Amino acid sequence: MSPHSDLRPYLRTLGAETLADLLHAQAERDPELRHTLELRAATQSGDVSEAHRLLDTAVTDGNGEYTAKIGAVLDTLQRMLDAGSRADLAPLARRTVDDVSEVLEQSGDHTGDLGERLDRAVELYARACAARPPDPEKLADWILEVEFDGPGRPAIDLADFATALGEPGLRRIKSTVDDVLAASGPGHRREVAEGLREQLAEVLGDVDELVAILSAKPPRREISLKIVRVLRAAGRHSEAIAHAARALTQDKNPKPPPPPQQSPPDDETSRRRQAFDAEPGRETYTALREAATADGKWPAQRRAALVRLRERAAEGGADELARVLLDDGRPDEAWRACVRFGASPELKRELAEQRAAEHPAETIPVFREHVEELIEHKDPAAYQEAARRLKLLRTLHKRAETPDEFTAYLASLVETHRRKTRLITEIRTARIALPKAVTNSRTPR
Repeated sequence: MSPHSDLRPYLRTLGAETLADLLHAQAERDPELRHTLELRAATQSGDVSEAHRLLDTAVTDGNGEYTAKIGAVLDTLQRMLDAGSRADLAPLARRTVDDVSEVLEQSGDHTGDLGERLDRAVELYARACAARPPDPEKLADWILEVEFDGPGRPAIDLADFATALGEPGLRRIKSTVDDVLAASGPGHRREVAEGLREQLAEVLGDVDELVAILSAKPPRREISLKIVRVLRAAGRHSEAIAHAARALTQDKNPKPPPPPQQSPPDDETSRRRQAFDAEPGRETYTALREAATADGKWPAQRRAALVRLRERAAEGGADELARVLLDDGRPDEAWRACVRFGASPELKRELAEQRAAEHPAETIPVFREHVEELIEHKDPAAYQEAARRLKLLRTLHKRAETPDEFTAYLASLVETHRRKTRLITEIRTARIALPKAVTNSRTPR
């Protein structure tokens, strides 16, 4: 047989077991193939909590491994959305968007495979929100936070989220945009607000508002063409023709805008920044925030300060970063910092308790780890607490609409620790249904 012959016809004659043995043997010799198969196995079943655990471990890997694991999570999301899964996938999708955004913000490199993963994650989040709309005002707050305080990515298209936002969410975004435009002078916040105002006009179908916004921009060919398309789509053909005619005679070389005014240096902010750089921490961060907020420069200062704190967290001290984020009123970012940088188990559990009601699937891995830790103590009090945690896990899986995952997890846990009769007794006392194999067996003491 030629070395270049197509082996697929022959392989199709083999049984599934033979193919599995051949592939397994090759994976043992090829680490890259093994890693690929492990990623597929981890997410093939559509196990949402498994996808969350994959995200938990992804942050400790190198760039290549991280990108691969994010790809596996996104594949899981897409597969479950395409299949019409009844599970609420929006929390996992949003966590993926936020996770990749933070990694890109740290690296400063928005090109390449990971940048593409971020765009795909946003698309899947929009689909997940459309399938199971979250609280519209909370979704609006997330979009506003990404747009106003983010590093410029991900790019949010309001049209993709319009269905999930509905009237309450769009109204909340419009209210914030109007406030920013009324209060802000030139700068980043105003530019963002103007962009959102244009998107809102498109989503709400306000043709007059959209044409007014576009007409106020410096005349460019693409702007004129967009105005013509908007008017034609609204059935206003005579206006479209008139605008096209005016555009042909417009001056193609408008006067350049005046140079931006230079803001005087803020000595207080500069001093606070120097103090923070000398000793990055919760106290110096708070002082910097107060000074920069008063000067209207906090978004840019915050991004730079958090990069420094994340660098320190990577070397230890993740708790300090998480506490800073909590002080900022950003519990989601604090949670991701705990997961990414390995915060203390106590802080992770504290945040997990706070998140459990709204993000049950995300917190399941934390409580599973706690159960294992408690069991390792091998004393009655720890077994009793482990049973209570198992009861909580059962509730979390129910809220996440993954009760079958809990059943499988409990069966595996009980099988592993079936000789610990006191643990089994505490689980029964907590009124948690045990697998039949355990119920019907006489477990040795």
